[in-house]
Amino acid sequence: MTKLKELDTYAQNTWCPGCGNFGILTAVRKALGELRDEGTDLHKFVIASGIGCHAKIVDYLNVNTFYSIHGRVPPAISGIKLANPNLVVIGHAGDGDAYGEGVAHLIFAAKRNININMIIHNNRVYGLTTGQFTPTSPTGFKGRSTPKGSPEEPINPIELMLSSGASFVARGYAARTGLLKELIKAAVKHKGFSFIDVLQPCHTFFNTYDFYNEKTYELTEENHDPTSYEQAMVKAREWPYETEEKIPIGTFYQVEKPTYEERLSKGRIPANMTPGDIKTVLEHHL
Repeated sequence: MTKLKELDTYAQNTWCPGCGNFGILTAVRKALGELRDEGTDLHKFVIASGIGCHAKIVDYLNVNTFYSIHGRVPPAISGIKLANPNLVVIGHAGDGDAYGEGVAHLIFAAKRNININMIIHNNRVYGLTTGQFTPTSPTGFKGRSTPKGSPEEPINPIELMLSSGASFVARGYAARTGLLKELIKAAVKHKGFSFIDVLQPCHTFFNTYDFYNEKTYELTEENHDPTSYEQAMVKAREWPYETEEKIPIGTFYQVEKPTYEERLSKGRIPANMTPGDIKTVLEHHL
C-alpha cells in the first residue's frame, strides 16, 4: 500500500491557512496513491499547472510536473500527451486562469476530446493578486477591482464544457476530499477529455465554506443518469454560480467516443512511434 508521504516533496507549503487547495492536494495524493496500488505506474504521470495559487500544487507532488503559463495549461498538456500517448496527463488551473485568459484553449481541448484531464481550482476570486473578481464571481462581487460590486454575471463552467463536447464532466468540493478523490480517479481512468470543476474556497479573500457546506449535495443522492446529455444540462443549470439554490456535485456526464489521438493517428502518425522518435514522423510527412 502506498504511503502518502512518498508523494511529498521538500518544498515548504505556502498556501494560506484554511485554503481550499489543501483539500484538493489531499484528494490528488490519495487518488495517485490508490491508482499506484491498483497497478498504475506513477512514473507515467505528468501534472502541469498554470499561474495562480493553484499552481503551487506541482511543487508539492513527487511526480513529473511542469509549470505552464497563464491560461495555457490545456495546449501544454495536449502537446505532452500527443508526444507520448503512454503518459497520464493532468492539468491544474484556476478559475481566472482557465475561464478567463485560457477559456478558448479549454473549449478546444474539450471539443477535440483529447485524452487529458483538467482540474480547475475554482475559488471565484483572484487570490494570488489579493481579491479581484473572476469569470465565476457572483454578480455584485466586491473586491479590489470592483469595490462597488461587479456588474457582470458569472459563466457556468459545467454548462460550457457540456456544450463544448467534453466526454467527462464533474464538479467537486475541496472540503469533501473522499468524493473528490473518487472523481479524480474516475477522470484518469476515462478515455477522453475529463473536466472537474472544484469548488475551492479562498479563506482569505472569498470564504465560501459555510455556503458550500449548507448547499452542496451529491448527484448520487438523486436518480441522475450521467450518460444523458439532457439530464446533465438540467443539473448544470440548477446552480448558475450565484444563486442560493442547492449545488449538485459529482459526475454530471460521462460517455465514450473517439479521442483526438485516435482520429489523428489514422494514416498520419505511426501507431508504434516511440517517445523522441521525431525522425519517424518527419520521414512520414516529408
